[in-house]
Amino acid sequence: MRRRRWRRYGSVVRAGARGAVAAMAMTGLRTVTAAAVPRQESPPAAIVEEHAPPRVRKMTKRRREAFTEIFHWVYGSCGGMLFGLLPDRVRGRLLAGPAYGLTVWLGYELVVGPVLGVEHSAHRRETWRAAVALDHLLYGVVVAGRLAPEPTAVTRRRRFPRLPGCGA
Repeated sequence: MRRRRWRRYGSVVRAGARGAVAAMAMTGLRTVTAAAVPRQESPPAAIVEEHAPPRVRKMTKRRREAFTEIFHWVYGSCGGMLFGLLPDRVRGRLLAGPAYGLTVWLGYELVVGPVLGVEHSAHRRETWRAAVALDHLLYGVVVAGRLAPEPTAVTRRRRFPRLPGCGA
């Protein structure tokens, strides 16, 4: 029982770390897509611009951008930890990560943005929405660990027997 609890804790921590890395990857992808799509304010930037305390709003543009990215990474990490709390049978499904990433985005577009009164969510161009959706698909893939799966989340049986002397 105790071992299972620690294993679960480890899954949540790993998923949180993957969430932070995924948020960082999203920043990189958004930088690339912003060159092709007329730049609009990202959801984290819109939230910080409209709802940050005065102390943050008074920061220089460069520091405010850094604050916004750190805010996004922490938010991404928390989202990853929530994914880590899902049961193994759910997290182990092939499309669980991408579905989770899109759910996080739709949660912002349909709930968080309107509740906070962030005007930018209602006035986005479709191409920018598609780019943000792509960002969140990437987030889901990384959060789910599909690039480096956890043994407990992958439920498929091995095709080949383990070779002696090979750690895999």
